[in-house]
Amino acid sequence: MRDKSKFDAFTLIELMVVIVILGILAAFVVPRLTRRPEEARVTKAKIEISNLEQALELYYLDNGMYPSTEQGLTALIEKPQVGDIPQNWQEGGYLAKGKMPNDPWGNPYVYIAPGVYNSDYDLYSLGKDGQDGGEGYDADITNWE
Repeated sequence: MRDKSKFDAFTLIELMVVIVILGILAAFVVPRLTRRPEEARVTKAKIEISNLEQALELYYLDNGMYPSTEQGLTALIEKPQVGDIPQNWQEGGYLAKGKMPNDPWGNPYVYIAPGVYNSDYDLYSLGKDGQDGGEGYDADITNWE
């Protein structure tokens, strides 16, 4: 028969070793997992910018012009009522869901026409920090780079 006190001490040591091993693994795994959501948000912003560019091209094909800065991206879902009114605006708009997406951080995409970096228009997200410029995940995600 085993001595119960030795068995309890051995189990406690095993438990401590397992906790230390889990702590070491968490120290390596958690930082990698916390970066993944931000990488996914950047990728989503790039895809949404590409989708908005396609909608803007359809708008241009129908109307011979891009929406002005004043009309903004809203011109893709609602017929503009200011500036040059498009004569061939597509009923139902140019976005599949009929809804203007915000960037993955909840901010509206920035649209400037004519553009500063592109002759037709500039389209971009301000990134995680919601401010011009920045580095890493705070960097702007643009249609010109």
